[in-house]
Amino acid sequence: MFTGIIVELGEAASLSRKQSGASLAIAAGALAKDAALGDSIAINGACLTVVSRHGNILSFDLSDETLRSTNLGQLKPGDRVNLEPSLKADGKLGGHFVTGHVDAVGRIRSKNLVGNTFEITVEAPEKVTGLLVEKGSIALDGISLTVVDVSEDAFSVVIIPHTARLTTIGFKSAGATVNLEADIIGKYVARFLNRKGDSGKTGSDRSLMKSLIESGYIKDAE
Repeated sequence: MFTGIIVELGEAASLSRKQSGASLAIAAGALAKDAALGDSIAINGACLTVVSRHGNILSFDLSDETLRSTNLGQLKPGDRVNLEPSLKADGKLGGHFVTGHVDAVGRIRSKNLVGNTFEITVEAPEKVTGLLVEKGSIALDGISLTVVDVSEDAFSVVIIPHTARLTTIGFKSAGATVNLEADIIGKYVARFLNRKGDSGKTGSDRSLMKSLIESGYIKDAE
């Protein structure tokens, strides 16, 4: 489990393809000193396991699924990445609960400087946008951000100078890919509301659905 608060920028040292999956080496800073074999570290929002450490170089195995569902397979030596160690039991939850399980890869549609902040619009599949709400949370390359607007195929966020300086989103431009993870709370709510059929629903289930329909949060399918 993570929080979406990036602790430092690392640098891709190498990405070696294998018959199945790949091996990724990351040059880290202070984070490498405390890293041990088996530790979970989020790289651009994807939860990976440390399989070896040599000085400040941390190595990770990437499965075929990770290569398919994230932008990590696009990394080249020298590319910078967001790093966050897993949340400790006594740690601060500064962002929101992030699992490190990327839902999809989005693409930056536009990035505009307004005053001293960046307004960014990200293209995303409906399976992600369908879980977003205005003022809700989204992890973008592992960064905990607040959704400003959302449509069927995109959403927007605002990046403050501090976030721009300390994460990859500060130098990524239109066309760049970003890993997306919707808020886990939204996923469970969507799963609950999308259960097929009424036979398995309790009276409280039906009451909740009726209240949501009457309040205008969802449309009556009938």
